[in-house]
This record gives sequence, C-alpha cells and structure tokens, in this order.
Amino acid sequence: MNTLSSLPSAWLVSDGRVLASANIADTARAKRRGLIGQQDLQTALVITPCRWIHTVGMRFALDIAYLDSEGTVFKVQRVNRNRVPLPVFSARTVIEAKAGSFERWGLQLGATIEMRTS
Repeated sequence: MNTLSSLPSAWLVSDGRVLASANIADTARAKRRGLIGQQDLQTALVITPCRWIHTVGMRFALDIAYLDSEGTVFKVQRVNRNRVPLPVFSARTVIEAKAGSFERWGLQLGATIEMRTS
C-alpha cells in the first residue's frame, strides 16, 4: 500500500544541490502512518513538526536526520527496524530515508536543508 503518493512532495536541497525527492507528512494522519507498510522507499519522508520517531512495523532500517528551526542538520542516526529511539526535544523537523541514503546523498551534520516544492 503506497500512501506516500498522496502526500505533498518537494525536493530536498542543500547548498544548491538536490539531494532527493521527498514526501511531506504534515498532517496528524500522515505522521502517524509514516513509512509503516512501505515495501521499498524511493523517496525521503519529511515529518514536520517532529521530535520523535520509531521504526516499529518497518520493513527496513532508516537513516534519520534531525533539523532545527533553521533547517540545519544537528543529529543523524541509523535506526534499525522495530526500535524506539529517545525523543530529540530540540528537533523541529525529521527526515527519514532508507538506510544508506544519507551516505549516497553526502548529507552531513551542519548541512542546511531546504524543501523546494515544484
């Protein structure tokens, strides 16, 4: 079941470089559903506002980036399936992607991420 296609989409851009396409979970229902049930993830999921995630019910591990109110990445972590990491109270936005994505994108701590809609 692909619920991501019904969400608003954007491009994740850092330093003028497109990192990935993304869907934006900006409603309570979309945030609750997240990536649960996805078979494979071709895009990122941006959850805003968000301070806490989980991977219970996920079929794959995730790369997670926590952004502050300015869109700056201040924490990155890989979370295996069926885990509940601690909340990150200073986060404003979370980006979720299939594990290994951030390395491919070159996403690093301190990067500023913009969400550009088409």
